[in-house]
Amino acid sequence: MAGSPYGSWAATGGGSARPVRSAVRGSAARGGAAPGGASRRGPAREPAARTYARALPVVPVRARGLTIEGADGRRYLDCVSGAGTLALGHNHPVVLEAIRRVLDSGAPLHVEDLTTPVEDAFVTELLRTLPPGLADRARVRFCGPTGTDPVAAALALVRAATGRARVVTLADAHEAVLDDCEPGQPLPAGLLLDPVRSEAGVLPAPDALVRRLGDRADAQAVPLVVDETESGVGRTGAYWAFEHSGVTPDVLVLAKAIGGSLPLAAVVHRDDLGDPNRHGAPGAGSFRGNQLALAAGAATLAHVREHRLAEHAAALGGRMLARLRALAAESGCVGDVRGRGLMAGVELVAPEDSPDDPARPGAAARLAAAVRRECLRRGLIVDVTGPHANVVRLLPPLIVTEEQMSVVLDLFADAVRAVDRQHPGGSVPLPGQSTSR
Repeated sequence: MAGSPYGSWAATGGGSARPVRSAVRGSAARGGAAPGGASRRGPAREPAARTYARALPVVPVRARGLTIEGADGRRYLDCVSGAGTLALGHNHPVVLEAIRRVLDSGAPLHVEDLTTPVEDAFVTELLRTLPPGLADRARVRFCGPTGTDPVAAALALVRAATGRARVVTLADAHEAVLDDCEPGQPLPAGLLLDPVRSEAGVLPAPDALVRRLGDRADAQAVPLVVDETESGVGRTGAYWAFEHSGVTPDVLVLAKAIGGSLPLAAVVHRDDLGDPNRHGAPGAGSFRGNQLALAAGAATLAHVREHRLAEHAAALGGRMLARLRALAAESGCVGDVRGRGLMAGVELVAPEDSPDDPARPGAAARLAAAVRRECLRRGLIVDVTGPHANVVRLLPPLIVTEEQMSVVLDLFADAVRAVDRQHPGGSVPLPGQSTSR
C-alpha cells in the first residue's frame, strides 16, 4: 500500500499529541463527564472482569487508522484492533460514510433480520468473497452479535441436519482427532475447526491436516464447520483462512471484522443442511442483522476485496514474522514466534515454569505482562493471550503501512530487550517480591 489514507496524524506513533482540551471543555459544557475523570472513576465503577481496562489503562478520546489518542494527550499505535474486529482500523472513511448514508436515509435502525436494501447489499458482497462451492448454494443466517452466538447456531444446525449430537473439535493440531471419524465409530454431527486458534496462543492449523480432515469429513458426510470469527476478512493473507488449505466448508461461522467495527455475526451454510429457524433457536437474539453494522460490514468487505488487502496482509505479515523471529533468536525470554498474515503470537518462556501445572500463573505469564507494560510505555498497544497467558499477540489492522509496521516492530523489539535486561534468564518476581539487579 502506498502511504496512509489518514495523513500524517496516523503515520507513526511519535510526535507531539494534538491538544484535547477543547474536546474536554465541550464535553463538560454539554453536561457530560470530562475524559480525565473517566480514568479515575473506572476502577470504582467497573468489575474486575474488564481485563483490557486493567491491563491497558488508556482512556481513548480519538482514534483514526492505527492510532489512538488518550485523554492524557498521548498517542498509541493499536495492535489489538478490537481483538481482530477492526480490519480497516479506527474510523476508516469508507466505514464512516456507509454509516452516515444509513443514518441520513431515515431507514429503521432495528428490524431484527428482516430483508432490507442494506441487508441485501451486505449478503451480495459477502457471497462475492466466498468460493463458488459454498456461495452457489449458500444460506446466510444472522445471529446475535457476539462470537459465541454463530457457533451455537452452527452446532444446532448440524445437529438438526444429521440427527446426531456429538461434535468433534480440532482442539490440537494432532492426527488423533481423525480417530473419531474412523469406520465403526459413531459419526459425529460435525467437525468444528479454527484455521488459527488465536485465543489459544495464535496456533495456525497445518494446511495438510486441515485438508485431510476436510477430505475425511466429506467422504463420511460429516459437515465441516469452520470458525472464521477472528481469522476472516483478509487477516491471515487470504480472504478466508480456510482458503490456505483448499477446503470448502459446509458451514462458516462469522463475526468481528464482518461488521466493519460494529457488532455483527452470521452463519453461512449449504442449503441442503436445512434451516432450523424455530422461535428461540440458539444464537438468535433480538439484535441480529443490525442495519448500521450491515452497512459498515458491506463497506469493509468490499474495501478489503477491491484493494487486495489480503495480499497486503500476506506480504507485510511475512516481513513482520521474519523480524519477530530474528528478535526471538537474540532474546532470552522469547521461545517461539508463530502466526499467519497480520496475526502474530510471540510466546514468552521462563525456565522456572512448570508446564504440568496450568493453574500456576508462572513466570512466563509475568514476562508477557512485563512486555505488554513496556510496549504501552513506548506507545504501543498489544494483547496477551493463550491458556498460560504467556503469548503476546499482535493484530495490526489490514491498512497498516510498511512505515507504521516498521515503527511497531521497533517499539516491540525495544520493549522485549528492556524486559530481557530487567529479568535476565527469565526470572520475574511475584507481585510484592523484588529481585536484586
